[in-house]
Amino acid sequence: MKKYLFTLTFIALYCIAAVKLFAQEYVAPTNPVQSGKAPKMKVKLLSTNGERKTYIIIFSNGDEVVSGLTDFAKQYKVKSAHYTAIGDAVSAKAGWYDYKKKAFKVIKIDTAEVTSFTGDIASYNGNPVAHTHFSAATSDGIVHGGHLLELIIGPTMELIITTEPTALFKKLDPDFKAAFIDPTQE
Repeated sequence: MKKYLFTLTFIALYCIAAVKLFAQEYVAPTNPVQSGKAPKMKVKLLSTNGERKTYIIIFSNGDEVVSGLTDFAKQYKVKSAHYTAIGDAVSAKAGWYDYKKKAFKVIKIDTAEVTSFTGDIASYNGNPVAHTHFSAATSDGIVHGGHLLELIIGPTMELIITTEPTALFKKLDPDFKAAFIDPTQE
């Protein structure tokens, strides 16, 4: 009987550990961004056209891009912007929006070349929010992508960003539990 109970206990603990190990991770669309995770980021103003400005942001090994973009937007008082980039990553997390859960299913990506990277910045609850979609190719040539949740840079990432003088604001959509740009908001 003791051997039977031991076996059942072992199987139960093994199943619990397996569920935790292989459980799918989800994050909310309005998940806050942690500041200060791109300490090597460099910024240079490339051009000015009236109130519109174009910058290059260079991220270095270990910098986290979502944090860096958010810090840039705060420091430079960005009202709205759009950007593109190329580079590489030692790790990344893409999100695929699950309509039933109203959250992003996390897709983990190992070392990869960033093949596409585009997004915009608008304000939500008084804070700038970078909304980025990207794709990245792993060593087998398979491309993964989605909504950018996290991107840790390998050697470099070169991002060109243009800031606009007209402010854009996001509004929470209760049906999706996500914030979307509302062009009618002032």
